[in-house]
Amino acid sequence: MRVHDECNGSDVFGSDICTCKPYLVYSIEECAREAQNGGVGVVVYFRKEGRALGEVTKYLVYNARKRQEGGDTAANYFKRTEFVAGVKDMRFQALMPDILHWLGVKRIDRFISMSNMKYQAIVDSGIEIIERVSIPEDRMPADSKVEIEAKIADGYFTTGEVPTGEMLKEVKGRNWDEIAH
Repeated sequence: MRVHDECNGSDVFGSDICTCKPYLVYSIEECAREAQNGGVGVVVYFRKEGRALGEVTKYLVYNARKRQEGGDTAANYFKRTEFVAGVKDMRFQALMPDILHWLGVKRIDRFISMSNMKYQAIVDSGIEIIERVSIPEDRMPADSKVEIEAKIADGYFTTGEVPTGEMLKEVKGRNWDEIAH
C-alpha cells in the first residue's frame, strides 16, 4: 500500500531532487508482485503537490536550495522551504484515510512510506498497519539524498541510522551551475 502525494516535478518530468517518482514506481512494482502472489496492492494518488505548498512555491524552493551559499545540503533542507514558503509542510493528513475506508481497507500488511503523518492518520482511523517499508537505497537518486537524510533527521521513519547535524552538513546535492539548463 502506498498513499502518494502528487509530484509533477518527479512523477511527470523526472526530476531527481526528490524520491517521489522512485517511491511511486517501487510501490507499483510491489503492488504487482503482491497481486502475483495472490494478494492485493493499492496505490492511492493524492493531488497535493509539493507538500501542499503549491507547484510554483515548490519550484521556488528547489531553485533557492540549488542557489544558496554553501550549496544544497540536508542541514538546510527545511530552512530553505521555511524561508520561501513560511512553513516546512502544509499537508494535512487527518482526512486522508477516508478513501481507504471507502475502498474497504481494514488492514495494511506493507505500508510503503516514510511519512509519520500518513502512518499516524491511518492508524488513528482504525486501520492496522503490520509493517512499514522504506524505499530500497539503490532506488534513491543521488540528488534526493538531501531530502531523505533531512527528513530522517527530522523524525521521519527509517530502518537505518539517523544522521547527526554534522552528518547532514556533508550530504550535498548538485548546485545550480552543475545542472544542465
